Amino acid sequence: MRLKRTVDYFSKYKDFFILMVERDIKLKYRRSFLGYVWSILSPLLSMVVLTVVFSSMFERNIENFPVYLVIGNIMFSYIRESSTLAMNSILKNASLLKKVRVPKYIFTLSTVTSTFITFIFSVGALLIVMIATNTRFTFYFPLIVVPVLELYVFSVGLGLLVAQATVFFRDIKNIWNVVTLAWMYLTPIFYPIEAVPKFLQTWIPRLNPMYSYITQTRMIVVQGALPPMSMVLQGAIMAVVMLIIGASLFKHNSKSFILYI
Repeated sequence: MRLKRTVDYFSKYKDFFILMVERDIKLKYRRSFLGYVWSILSPLLSMVVLTVVFSSMFERNIENFPVYLVIGNIMFSYIRESSTLAMNSILKNASLLKKVRVPKYIFTLSTVTSTFITFIFSVGALLIVMIATNTRFTFYFPLIVVPVLELYVFSVGLGLLVAQATVFFRDIKNIWNVVTLAWMYLTPIFYPIEAVPKFLQTWIPRLNPMYSYITQTRMIVVQGALPPMSMVLQGAIMAVVMLIIGASLFKHNSKSFILYI
C-alpha cells in the first residue's frame, strides 16, 4: 500500500520531473558544438589514453583490455558524476523550492536520471570498441540491463544521501572529491583484481558495490558468460540498501532544508 501511494504521489509530478530531466540534459550540452556526441567521444578518448598508459602493465593479464577498460570507465564515471551533481541538486534549485510546492526529492532524482541518460548514450562507446576489437556479441549481451539497473538504483540512493547531507554540511563537496578518488583506485577499472594485495582481493568484492556492477557487466560482455547469482543478488541488495538509507535520511531531514538553503 505504501509503495502504491508513493507511485501515485510521484505520478502527480511526472511532467515536472520530465521537464527537470530535459532541462539538466540541455544545460549540460548548452553551447557545445558536438553536443550529445561527447557522451560517446569522452569515454572513447579516455579509453585510448588509459590503454596507452596501462596496456603494457596489465594487457597480458586481462582478456580484451580495451573493452574491459571502457566498461569500468563509463560505469564509474557515471556514479562519480551523478553523485557529484546530486550534491548540489537541492542548493542549486533553492529559489525554485521556495516558490513551487513539489516533492524535494524530484530535484535530486531528476539530476541522477539525466546523468543516467547520458550514461546510456555512452554505451555507444562500448559498442564501437566491441566492434573495433572483434568482440563477439552473445545472446547474454542484453542481460547487461541487470547490473545497469542495479547501478541506477544504487546511484539514486547515493544521490539522495549526499544531497541531503550537503544542505547542512557544505564542506562535503570538497571531501567527496577525495572519497571518489579513493573509491576509483579501489575499483578494478584499469587493473585486474589480482594486482592488489591479498586482503584487498578479499574485501573489495565484499564491500565495493561498483566491483559487483562492473564485474557483472564484464562477464556478460567480455567473457560471454552469466555472472554468478550470488554476485547479482549482492549487487541488488547493496542497491536496495543504499536506496533505503538515502531515501530515509532525505525524507527525515527534508523538512529542515528551508532553514539552510
